[in-house]
Amino acid sequence: MELWYTENQTENVNFSMKVKKHLYSAESEFQKIDVIDTYEFGRVLVIDNWTMVTEKDEFIYHEMITHVALATNPEIKNVLVIGAGDGGTVRELTRYKNIVNIDMVEIDELVVKASIEHLPFTSNKLSDPRVNLFFEDGIKFVEDKKNKYDLIIVDSTDPFGPGEGLFSTAFYTDCYNALTENGILINQCESPYYSHNAYEMKRSYSKLNKLFNICKAYQYHMPTYPSGHMIFGFASKKLDPVKDLNAENWNALGLETKYYNTELHKGAFCLPNYVLDMLNNNE
Repeated sequence: MELWYTENQTENVNFSMKVKKHLYSAESEFQKIDVIDTYEFGRVLVIDNWTMVTEKDEFIYHEMITHVALATNPEIKNVLVIGAGDGGTVRELTRYKNIVNIDMVEIDELVVKASIEHLPFTSNKLSDPRVNLFFEDGIKFVEDKKNKYDLIIVDSTDPFGPGEGLFSTAFYTDCYNALTENGILINQCESPYYSHNAYEMKRSYSKLNKLFNICKAYQYHMPTYPSGHMIFGFASKKLDPVKDLNAENWNALGLETKYYNTELHKGAFCLPNYVLDMLNNNE
């Protein structure tokens, strides 16, 4: 008998993976958490029947959510990560010696526990001495922070359930206030392809664009996410991700990456016309 995991990416589109074994299942006060082992994508973290992380392609997401900011501002020292319970974003951040502090705020401790037990490929740096884990609401955590972080990464689930408030104007305003003068905000900004994802992308980008002096979107290609065409938001008070890219400095670090490089960095901000039309249309 074959076992398949199927994600309903839209009412008319399903994405399926053939499963070797169901490794873990639990329900926290926030959401349902599963870990499965699949033939094609290795171990997969599933939350509320949505694919969060797969062993095969997680490097794409985690490299693009971190290295773009670090290559733009090599002086980043103090970082706040909201969400990211699997640990992959923190793993990439710990590769930078200049970073002295990483505060990771995850509302659901059970996600972290499941990741430590079953996803060592992403969670293996959560014990780094520079990492401080806070199991609380990231929205409340950032409310009273002023001029503290050089980089805030909002590595959130989609805008429903515990992730819904991480797409609000009030939250983005608190993030703005928590950033230093050269601070950068990176956020998960959905996909432009399917209409319900595109709506959330436009809404998130529009809010950030009203708050920050510099707001740009950049793309990455993720095989297991809906449509495969995904967007991050880059928002900053002063730094432009293309004009201020310090490629020479980043390349001198000698970091080995499988997806990100400084040429791709520049190209990721060259968006298709249909995406530009969406982002530039405020309706």
